[in-house]
Amino acid sequence: MKKAYWIVQVDITQPEAFAAYVAANGEALARYGARFLARAGEHCVVEGQARARNTIVEFPSYQAALDCWHDAAYQAARQLRHGAALMDVVIVQGYDGPQPA
Repeated sequence: MKKAYWIVQVDITQPEAFAAYVAANGEALARYGARFLARAGEHCVVEGQARARNTIVEFPSYQAALDCWHDAAYQAARQLRHGAALMDVVIVQGYDGPQPA
């Protein structure tokens, strides 16, 4: 089964409200086996544009990533960040094919 990822880019506009979202989203993330691979660490934009904060969340499957997004607990947490951040989220299935030699 291929893993899947949330690729998240964020500009935080209201830190206290965003912190409430972060505190509340853990329940749903844990339920679907989420694991942070990158979380707001140092980054360098080498081409294109990016937001101030970048996160990659790994899930055991594409379905788990989708189910977590649609979970009532996650949607409730998401409401806490309404107006507190500009966020782009892409859910992408992992790749198990050939790699560069």
